[in-house]
Amino acid sequence: MDQRVQQKQKTQGLEDTMSRDSFVAKAVQKLVDGAEKLNLKHSPVGNPPVYPTDDFPWAREVEAEWRLIRAELDKVLVRKGDLPAFHEISQEVRSISSDQNWKTFFLCGYGITSDEAIAQCPETWRILQKIPGLKSAMFSIFEPGKHLPPHRGPYNGVLRFHLGLLVPNQPDKIGIRVDKEVCHWEEGKALIFDDAYEHEAWNHSEEVRVVLFVDFEKPLSFPANLTNKAVLNLAVFTPFIREGYKAHKAWEKMFYGEGQKHR
Repeated sequence: MDQRVQQKQKTQGLEDTMSRDSFVAKAVQKLVDGAEKLNLKHSPVGNPPVYPTDDFPWAREVEAEWRLIRAELDKVLVRKGDLPAFHEISQEVRSISSDQNWKTFFLCGYGITSDEAIAQCPETWRILQKIPGLKSAMFSIFEPGKHLPPHRGPYNGVLRFHLGLLVPNQPDKIGIRVDKEVCHWEEGKALIFDDAYEHEAWNHSEEVRVVLFVDFEKPLSFPANLTNKAVLNLAVFTPFIREGYKAHKAWEKMFYGEGQKHR
């Protein structure tokens, strides 16, 4: 076949693929935009930037067992230097963090779980099952000097739960701003907020700060609850989640493989 014809066919095939991808992306974005509007109208807990902890009774149950989670975190932190930076696992994070000062220990995320991490932190995993609509969970580790710039989450169908696990008592140097409200983590205390609002976080102390970082389905009434579940169930098929899964599996192979050698 003539080389020019082959090149033309390849070009046409690439254009067709890009056209299909563009159509799918636009369709998904239209679905997400519509779902976000519904979510704002059908939220029985309202739409504030930061929520009272008692709006979610399960949060107090999680707080009550925080020391069990902290004990498992302490074992993870023995190898803190081997933990991945968040942007190494999630492409989505690269626009706000590209250094080694935000590390993560991943347990689950949008249909994907880490069996190795769950085996290492069984009490944490048991306690996480108290959270209705659990979508993702990990330890979020801020090294000294870390500052995440203002940003917002991609979708308002989840709320974020932080449980303070290792928090230096320096509220003047450590905190998070959600919209116009500045909050401070405390060990054993929950913080629940809507990451669809602009937020930024910082650790300007000389010590490490760690929280249990969870996304859970926002409580919604019909029909938003059904649309929201559909959007969230699609997340596992997105490039961000698929690529993050591959990156995390590669890291796990190194981390747990090396760990076996030292036993």
